[in-house]
Amino acid sequence: MSRKSPIILAIDTTDLDVAKKWITATQESISIYKIGLEFFLKFGSNGIHQLREEFEFELFLDLKLHDIPNTVAGAARSLQPLDPFFLTVHAAGGTKMVNAAATALPNSRITGVTILTSLEESDVQAIGYRDAALESAVNLARIAVAGGAKAVVCSPLEVSAIRKAIPKDILLITPGVRPIGSGSGDQARVMTPALAIQSGADYLVIGRPITQSEDPGEAAAAILASL
Repeated sequence: MSRKSPIILAIDTTDLDVAKKWITATQESISIYKIGLEFFLKFGSNGIHQLREEFEFELFLDLKLHDIPNTVAGAARSLQPLDPFFLTVHAAGGTKMVNAAATALPNSRITGVTILTSLEESDVQAIGYRDAALESAVNLARIAVAGGAKAVVCSPLEVSAIRKAIPKDILLITPGVRPIGSGSGDQARVMTPALAIQSGADYLVIGRPITQSEDPGEAAAAILASL
């Protein structure tokens, strides 16, 4: 298992055996795996425990909590047995909401999600953000950090500006990363893995370019070697 890899593999599946297959194939190149709503709503905490009975890995729990502070605090406390390395919350929930999660789960790295990478500029405007995606993401990153977040999720196109705007010890995580030759899928604001790291990202969330390849292990190793 690679303990220094910046790659986080997105385990986006409702098939437990497929999830195990992906981890088995990639664990030489990856040590953090992202479990999101697709897997969690099907298997819950029990599914994560089953994976951890077979594999040793750090958990990126991508639930994007977004509710009133009291509800988010309760949700975060309920996740304590899973000991997530990262737990995502929407920075748009505000400083108090982020802080509620950080206070309830102090041993995890609460991670503020800024502007989803599936959104284009027109989408950001339609939602009602006053500023463009770049400025909005920077502002949301500041809100998350003020609430106690230890990490921020942002598009690779915003990572350089956010790196300059928040403390250096805050980890930056970028989805929307695609190796040369890969399709963008439902991601609107993308960048290659090497450029994302050069721009200031600490971790890269990558899913389909690895999991949908003919050889996920080889694909993960090739991306890691390119960084």
